[in-house]
Amino acid sequence: MNLKPIVTEKAVMLIEKGNTLTFRADKETTKSEIKKEIELLFKVKVEKVRTLIKGNKKYLYVKLKKEFPALDVATKLGVI
Repeated sequence: MNLKPIVTEKAVMLIEKGNTLTFRADKETTKSEIKKEIELLFKVKVEKVRTLIKGNKKYLYVKLKKEFPALDVATKLGVI
């Protein structure tokens, strides 16, 4: 799977306030595949995955459970 973190003001705000990470991925990937991939890569638990398909791109909003701060994952990715 090809996950690319998104670094915008809105993405940083979602990390800080909503414990949500934002990614761009292949259009064919499913929510369950995304959830498994995020949990394996970062050793966190995912609460919810929302997707937005805009044009030929798929944007992912991955909300983590409260015990796992999205800020820590974003720091590992180099987003913040």
